[in-house]
Amino acid sequence: MDFCVLGPLEIWTARGRLTLPGTRHQRVLATLLLSPGVVVPMARLIESTWDDEPPATATKQVQNCVSALRDRLGDTEQQLIVTDGPGYRLVVTDEQLDLLRFTKHVAEARRLAGRGALREAVREIRTALKLWRGPALDGLASGVLAGRAARLDEQRLDAFESCVDWQLALGQHREVIDELAEIVAENPLRERPHAQLMVALDRAGRQADALKVFGQLRVGLAEELGIDPSADVCELHERILRGENRPQRAQPAPAGDLDRATEELAAAITRQWTVEAEMRSLHRPRPVPLRWSSTEREVAAVASAVLGNRPGDGPERLVLSGDLTDVVAKFRQVPSRQLVVLGEPGAGKSVLAILLTLGLLADPAPGEPVPVLLTLASWNPHHEHLDAWLARRLVEEYPGLANTAVYGEDAGLRLVLEGRIIPVLDGLDETPPGLHTAAIDALDQAVGSGRPLVVTCRGADYELAVRAAGSFLTRAAVVEIEPVEIEDAVEFLTARRRPGETRWQPLVERLRREPTGVLAQALRTPLMVDLARTAYANPATDPGELCDTARFPDRAAIERHLLDAYLPSVYARRPSPPARRGRTRDYDPEHVERWLSFLARQLEREHTRDLAWWRLDRAVPRFAVGLYLGLPPALLFALTGLLAANPVTAAVYGISFGLAGVITHSVGRRPGPQRVEATFTGIAGRFARRFAAGAAAGACLGFGWSLPAGVIGLVAVVFGLAVGVHVWLGTPLDVNRVSSPGTVLRQDRAAALSFTLAFTVSLGLFYGLALRLTQDEPTIQILDGRFDVVLSLAGGVAAALLGRYFAPKPGTVVYGIAGALIGGQVITITPGVEHTVLAGGLFGLGVGLSVCLSRAWGAFGCTRLWLAARGQLPFRIMAFLDDAHRRGVLRQVGAVYQFRHARLQERLAAVSPASPR
Repeated sequence: MDFCVLGPLEIWTARGRLTLPGTRHQRVLATLLLSPGVVVPMARLIESTWDDEPPATATKQVQNCVSALRDRLGDTEQQLIVTDGPGYRLVVTDEQLDLLRFTKHVAEARRLAGRGALREAVREIRTALKLWRGPALDGLASGVLAGRAARLDEQRLDAFESCVDWQLALGQHREVIDELAEIVAENPLRERPHAQLMVALDRAGRQADALKVFGQLRVGLAEELGIDPSADVCELHERILRGENRPQRAQPAPAGDLDRATEELAAAITRQWTVEAEMRSLHRPRPVPLRWSSTEREVAAVASAVLGNRPGDGPERLVLSGDLTDVVAKFRQVPSRQLVVLGEPGAGKSVLAILLTLGLLADPAPGEPVPVLLTLASWNPHHEHLDAWLARRLVEEYPGLANTAVYGEDAGLRLVLEGRIIPVLDGLDETPPGLHTAAIDALDQAVGSGRPLVVTCRGADYELAVRAAGSFLTRAAVVEIEPVEIEDAVEFLTARRRPGETRWQPLVERLRREPTGVLAQALRTPLMVDLARTAYANPATDPGELCDTARFPDRAAIERHLLDAYLPSVYARRPSPPARRGRTRDYDPEHVERWLSFLARQLEREHTRDLAWWRLDRAVPRFAVGLYLGLPPALLFALTGLLAANPVTAAVYGISFGLAGVITHSVGRRPGPQRVEATFTGIAGRFARRFAAGAAAGACLGFGWSLPAGVIGLVAVVFGLAVGVHVWLGTPLDVNRVSSPGTVLRQDRAAALSFTLAFTVSLGLFYGLALRLTQDEPTIQILDGRFDVVLSLAGGVAAALLGRYFAPKPGTVVYGIAGALIGGQVITITPGVEHTVLAGGLFGLGVGLSVCLSRAWGAFGCTRLWLAARGQLPFRIMAFLDDAHRRGVLRQVGAVYQFRHARLQERLAAVSPASPR
């Protein structure tokens, strides 16, 4: 089934074009198609479906439309339109949606152009342009959809203009004149195609026509907008008059240009944090009102240092104030663009950081760097410079930056050093307390020259660090988030109250009567106000119980109660809509609390906020990890020895590799997940180099085992192919791919399976051939001819290299010893063909399983079995974490999850593992 939005909305099946019931159904489908693979909230679907005020039954009507669409599309199992959390998600492949195919072709064309392959780039982008059949959503775009359609049309026009640039650079002047003339007629005020047409006409010998195009543009701009053409177009006009036929913008951008990286990074960050803001319900209808002002703490520089004035000019203390609506404007008023945001736990520092980031991206000032929101928990200023840490985190969060063919060498580091980003660093207090002073000093040194920076931190922690050493950000404005006003809290708590509902009234009266009382103190932060509304969202609950001073004598008691009530409220069993029946799972609240408490305790032990799936094995005793990762391959090796020789050889094989695996996985640390994806272009050179390296290793093994020359050649080819195919695993093509726990898991799984298959085939074939064909030539044998020193050395070197791949310390040593013990075994009886084939297969599987379990994905698979068997986590861990993210219990920060707030993590970690609250 194919979907088309680049023109009139159309659906094509094997039987032909499929019609939809009506305009409303088409608008719902179009809204989903414009955000493929992304959850579209119900509010956005309603906004797109009705141009004016939606009816009271809008939600029900949209649900009916979705049900009708599923019936029409044959989506009986709800695998195409998936109900997901607050809305719906359309699941389509790149080949099913013309918009995705267009984006893919354009990205590939730009990549080719960046490498200088302009002819291939033109062919690729022409393929993309052929997908268009008219204006996007022609005949359907109105209201909200009209804006989305207009942006798509702008992308089409931008792609065409890029194509023309490349064709002009190739000397194809006459070929583009007719198309450019049509575009100019359709867009009489757009300067870029006018300039391109002027270039094409002038180079085709039609100078008068080129000057005429300029005159038409100048008149049109003056009459419609009252402005003149830009300086670039005017300069081009003068060059044409002088006969200089080399326009300024005829050449494509050089390879590795950071302009593209900056632009695409901004788009990726916008999508990333827009989705996260929706998941956190920051716009439903709006967050708890948050106000901030210049801090009264003695932690900030004098006003003249912040504003860049001479000492004595103006007041000594800087005075700033505002709320979430004007934080962007106030930030830009600070000359250095440096801001420290303080607040008590739950005050809304992270919310302010998210909305500041999105606000800067929504309306960027000319030449303004791209804000990049990162958490500071993983930074150690004693071990890593801020710039190096920023560059590393950029590539981890946006792995496409490692694509040197598109962005050049060290694109992440160059973005940092050339001032292309504004670091928005959330949670200085989440670094170990002993590092706070060093971190503040390192931050000030790194941005002392005036580079922009935003840092959030708990006020008490920041003040303590500044007072301890006297270091502070010498050019930064320091503001502090104020407590929530009583009336703001009341408005937020009662925003969803039904007419005539009075259950909130006792709490409201207590807040107004005792504005400094225990209850008011507890509800002074946005976190606690939001938890209160969540805990008492059910109409059957009574928020007035918070006024019971005997039950809740102080602020801490109220806060503990709200934290404890949060999970039962969020995971309360509610009837699912008909569309979701059988598609989602209700978790038992007691199980959820046990699982999340286990995770919280583990994070507290590690002193981190980052919940990474590849580090879950740290919750298991190290020796247990060594056993369940080291023993399964050892069993396969023991069976190999039994088939190849006898029980004694089987014992040597099993014990040697078993001990090596257990020691390596108990003591060593495996590498983290690989952020790679399949790529099949521009790999010939790298494939040749990898093939040569693999072939050389195979030949060395063949000579070491005295194999016949022809067999050595076969082994070399197999090893070369096994190593060479890994070249198709490369960094993502562009920055638009943002890391997430799910994508990192899928990417590492692809890498692990690729490596497993390669090692299984190559080493399995080698062992089988060596077992069958090793020539009986005099070598250095000991132990009455039962052990061969030469073969032992060869096996030890090969296994040591394999162990280094598993874990450099101690894998190189222990696997080297194991390989030497196994390789030196002299097998005096040549087994039959059947035993040889089976032994080779088992040996290959043993090596492949060892490789798989050494990767993050393979170890995670065994770890989740262990944790599920002990009841510490569910078997489908990732599905559970994703569900917790959708419910708002967890937040997603790049490739890791975090609890929605440190207070929730700390409270869950305090729960006894023996008995629930």
